[in-house]
Amino acid sequence: MLRLLTPILALALTFAAPALAQGTLTAAKAKDLVRASLVAESEALVPGRTATLGLHMVMKPGWHVYWRNPGDSGLPPEMAWRLPAGFSVGAVDWPVPERIPVQTLMNFGYEGAVTLLVPLTVPAKAAPGETVRLAGTLSYLVCEEICIPGSAELSLDLPVAASTEPASGQAALFARARAALPEAAPGPVRTSREGDRLVLHLDRTGLAAESVSGAAFFPYAEGAIENAAPQDLTVDAAGLHLTLTPGDAKQPPEALAGVLALTEAGARRAFALGEAPAAPPAVTAPAAEAPPAPAEESLTLWSAAGLALLGGLILNLMPCVFPVLSIKVLSLVRQAGESTARVRLHGLAYTAGVLASFLGLAGLLIALKAGGAGIGWGFQLQSPVVVALLAYGLFAMGLSLSGVVHLGGRLVGLGDGLTRRAGYSGSFFTGVLATLVATPCTAPFMGAAVGFALTQSPATALTVFASLGLGLALPFLALTAFPQALRRLPRPGAWMDVLKGALAFPVYATVAWLIWVLAQQVGPNGLLAGLTGLVLVGLAAWAWERARDAGRLGTGIARAAALVALAGALGLVAALDGDRAAARGTTLAQGEEAFTQARLDALRGEGRTVFVDMTAAWCITCQVNERTVLARDSVQAAFRGGGVAYLKGDWTNQNPEITRLLERYGRSGVPLYLVYRGTSEAQVLPQLLTEAVVLAAIGKGDLAAAR
Repeated sequence: MLRLLTPILALALTFAAPALAQGTLTAAKAKDLVRASLVAESEALVPGRTATLGLHMVMKPGWHVYWRNPGDSGLPPEMAWRLPAGFSVGAVDWPVPERIPVQTLMNFGYEGAVTLLVPLTVPAKAAPGETVRLAGTLSYLVCEEICIPGSAELSLDLPVAASTEPASGQAALFARARAALPEAAPGPVRTSREGDRLVLHLDRTGLAAESVSGAAFFPYAEGAIENAAPQDLTVDAAGLHLTLTPGDAKQPPEALAGVLALTEAGARRAFALGEAPAAPPAVTAPAAEAPPAPAEESLTLWSAAGLALLGGLILNLMPCVFPVLSIKVLSLVRQAGESTARVRLHGLAYTAGVLASFLGLAGLLIALKAGGAGIGWGFQLQSPVVVALLAYGLFAMGLSLSGVVHLGGRLVGLGDGLTRRAGYSGSFFTGVLATLVATPCTAPFMGAAVGFALTQSPATALTVFASLGLGLALPFLALTAFPQALRRLPRPGAWMDVLKGALAFPVYATVAWLIWVLAQQVGPNGLLAGLTGLVLVGLAAWAWERARDAGRLGTGIARAAALVALAGALGLVAALDGDRAAARGTTLAQGEEAFTQARLDALRGEGRTVFVDMTAAWCITCQVNERTVLARDSVQAAFRGGGVAYLKGDWTNQNPEITRLLERYGRSGVPLYLVYRGTSEAQVLPQLLTEAVVLAAIGKGDLAAAR
């Protein structure tokens, strides 16, 4: 037992170590890299007036923080305010950023120092003579070659005065901050699509066009343009023309909005183009108007671990885990005649595989998030390479179950070696497979627990993820702990081949689903490469099996052919990331719009009811909800009749803007369903939807009751 568990635990600790190390690094270094302070433009506050505050950040040379749209990676600064009753803050005024290249990526941010201006509304009932404390927690990501998350507790005490007080000693700082803001465009601006490029056209009015030597466009919406692509400037009699490469957001030209920075006669000048929607909440609302505290904020370590355990148990019932359940059923049938001790060891080996996989994925997720990656639970399935490899592995398992090839027990516990000594490693890797296939699903109770985990220390987070893994493994572990339950199953016999062949088909169904996911992530060439890889895996399996009955020469040729076919499949997989630019993502139905924070803010400003659907092609729970609930005629009719705007956020590929909204509501993965009614805060719906729940949330509960 110790010989089995010792390397397993060592493996899990190896996976988890980066997260623990990263946590220690961030705590030690972040405050040395950024000096943050809260400052005010005036020495006192006047009842009923709006004051201006500043979040002033000074970075160590070579390090930078981010703009409201961070570009290809990163996160903008965010302030969680703690204000007296009646006080409120508005949207941040963001200075014009710089383009910051990082290898093949392009980020938008600030080096040296930056001051973010924040309007503060003082209530009319504020009593002159009192002193109020303005405070909050500033969270930020500071990067050089590595990224380190940091936070600072900021506060400022200001008196309330009956009349306007003179400016504070920070007047020069605020003057520089205002000078760094974009101004209104001096002339007409339009955007057109020319072939596969977007072109910004700026009228010459108010510009010395011939003296403009450079330009850079910073879009408000993430994914609006390909950030790292060249931006080509031309000047003619009509004005300035900046050619851009569209991004994944597929926005129409008229929706393109952002900041255009020009170098004019050696000086920098910037203009706000298009409608300037409220920025994503780099500064969150005050306490009186803040969103309801997510459930995980009230959780403790042990309550979160308990929820994770329940969520892991329910994962066994989710549709994405069903193919692995079929493999576990087969292994249980084959183990029915073994000794009690050996059956229990199989259960422990399977549990160890699940735990090692959960800790490994969690450790990698925590380390990547600490490094600034905008990812969450299920992040590995945002990579077409991982999706293709998982499809190939499951296809090989299906071929083994169908009898095309006989794999030894060392390959994920399938084949004749399962009941022999090597079967323990087979049970272990079956646990690994169960974890990989389960990650697209978010079960009830699981979302709050994982959201809590990713806001805590690495040690706490890993404890919660271990509880989640234990919940997934518990049913199988319980069956093996009580072998008398296994004795009720039939003894192995000839019928096993029939059962084994039947169980291959759920595995093939999962392969088909994974290829469909791949089709959402890559273009036609990538899809062809993925399908060709499946053919090569089948060829490798056939050649390997033929080697069993061939002579010495034939065996060598067949095995060489199998290895060449596998190498070809892996080569095709390696090229999949290169076809991401043509990825289609989730298809929008009639009446649906692609989610952007800017569009959500605009709809809320109009007083509309908005249904936000955060989904991904690889999330089976999302697809089930969409087809069984959201696509119903009654639900669609209620959306149309109530003027409900439907925003769909596609997280199939990485999208930091979606990741931030998930994190704001305590989620690290999809699905997430939100209903906004005008400017009021969102109602978070359950992860498993019903028609009644959706209709009640959008104010059509009477329709559900009538049904």
